[in-house]
Amino acid sequence: MTPVWKARGRKALIWTLRVVAGIVALPLLYFLVALLLGLVPANVAFRQPGEGGVVIFVRSNGIHTDLVMPKVNAEADWRPYADPAHVRDPRWGRADHVAVGYGAREFYLNTPTWGDLSLSVAVRAMFGGDTTLVHVEHVDRPQRTDWQRPIRLSPDQYRRLAAYVRSSFRHDGDGAPVHVPGGYTDADTFYEGNGGFSMFFNCNAWTGAALRAAGVRMGLWTPFEQSVMWRLD
Repeated sequence: MTPVWKARGRKALIWTLRVVAGIVALPLLYFLVALLLGLVPANVAFRQPGEGGVVIFVRSNGIHTDLVMPKVNAEADWRPYADPAHVRDPRWGRADHVAVGYGAREFYLNTPTWGDLSLSVAVRAMFGGDTTLVHVEHVDRPQRTDWQRPIRLSPDQYRRLAAYVRSSFRHDGDGAPVHVPGGYTDADTFYEGNGGFSMFFNCNAWTGAALRAAGVRMGLWTPFEQSVMWRLD
């Protein structure tokens, strides 16, 4: 007959192994689902216009993606969302493009470099315990690079993209975006965002959702930078 203490020890070991297996399996499942849904495209019929339209860029720093758009044209005017008085050097107001990204408040405000990232900030961002900000940067004459890919959109597609991006800003009673002081450089700042942020809807998922809203061929779920950028090669 097996002693009681041995039986209890065996049960504890089995439960411990199950917990460890679950901890290992969940990230693997996340990556597998992200890979699968990143490979399955929406808007499969998308083709860039041969000429005309609006050229935008998708920019990456290797982890995070932004949309880079003309500051003003016939389809959208981003000047109310990129007030030069809100950045350290107002001369950047003369730049001809804006870069817009979406992120968690604590992450944006308290991690100017990856070395500043704390476990508490990372956990809150992953599990949806933080509010959101929209990051806006003035950009002058963007060009194609390995980290910045152009996409040509029709006027209607660009209007849909702009509508999605505008909906990510929180507006005050007068319809103006709500400024949050801060920034990384002389040319950028933050605004209050709408919606939540989590491992399921992060900065790259937001970029992918905006491009899908415009009609661009893009994966059904794009939580990773690579999920977005590889479609643009």
